[in-house]
Amino acid sequence: MRTALASLTLTDFRSYERAHVEIGGRAVWLVGPNGAGKTNLLEAVSLLTPGRGLRGSSLAEVGRRMPGEAVGRAWAISAVVEQAGEPVRLGTGVEAPGAARRLVRLEGETVPPGRLADHQRQVWLTPAQDRLFLEGAAERRRFFDRLVFAAEPLHAAHASAYERAQRERMRLLTGDEAPDPAWLSALEARMGEAGALIAAARARTLSALQAEIDTRGERPFPQARLSLTGEWEMMAAAGEGVDAIEPKLVAALAAARGRDAAAGRSLTGPHRGDLEVIHAEKDRPAAECSTGEQKALILNLVLAQAARLSGAESAPDPILLLDEVAAHLDRRRRGALFDEILALGLQAFLTGTDEHLFEDLKGRALGVRVEASGLAILDHE
Repeated sequence: MRTALASLTLTDFRSYERAHVEIGGRAVWLVGPNGAGKTNLLEAVSLLTPGRGLRGSSLAEVGRRMPGEAVGRAWAISAVVEQAGEPVRLGTGVEAPGAARRLVRLEGETVPPGRLADHQRQVWLTPAQDRLFLEGAAERRRFFDRLVFAAEPLHAAHASAYERAQRERMRLLTGDEAPDPAWLSALEARMGEAGALIAAARARTLSALQAEIDTRGERPFPQARLSLTGEWEMMAAAGEGVDAIEPKLVAALAAARGRDAAAGRSLTGPHRGDLEVIHAEKDRPAAECSTGEQKALILNLVLAQAARLSGAESAPDPILLLDEVAAHLDRRRRGALFDEILALGLQAFLTGTDEHLFEDLKGRALGVRVEASGLAILDHE
């Protein structure tokens, strides 16, 4: 379902007292000096989806603060989204400084945040992910779960349910009093149900991504071989269904109570899984590749997921948020990236400090200069 942002308005968000830009559903490149507010704009767009956005910030952090103000102001993001040829008004924000929950509005009516997934699917890549293959497994899980979530929005709810039950289980196991076995069993049952669904969704996404990568043929971006190394994801990849995985996970959790209590953490479950990426041509793990190759491998995963999801009749097209990606690519790969985004008909927001990085997009996308004084349109299609 063709989906794109037509306009965006920010009020007291990060560095912006007020900003408005008419986008018209086009791809957008944002250029300006470091600290001007380019990533702030991407973050605002990312908050039009459920969750905490591409920075994972608290609600108080994103409100604009003047010198001497300890708490961020009430803030708002509003947008008009073109969806299947029709305009849809979305909005989110907080009504008071320090508010614990954000409001989401659809056509002026307050709705649960999860409803945003009906109108926005996003995939993003930020400088924080540059060391994805060099950091611990937790970062790769978060990255991969974003790809899963873009295809299956319920994945986030399952992950949240699993994490809540896991925290409560560990609180009981490490507490001063003997835990109630019945309550532990109930929590482990919740973890088993949600964990099996998580593992199955990850396995489905990985299989679909690998198929997309394999069919894309020779491209300027390195091909990848993907695998999930978690025990439960491997079961799902081998063909075991949720109904088979769930009781096994519940039994494993019950058997691990003593070990988990001694360790102070849960030692089994989908929260222990990892994503393994191999540079196919070199037959080497991504962690052993150059920085540029690692960036290109990550970008290939993002593009493969976007290509897989584009054009689906029953779900919004994905929007790509690519922060400082162009600077890491040579001219050939930058051109290939721009060509692929436009060929897929997807909306993307790209940032950079140098205008020359976007020479191949001029006349094909909307250019916006971001400065402390505000936003200025540079280039129209």
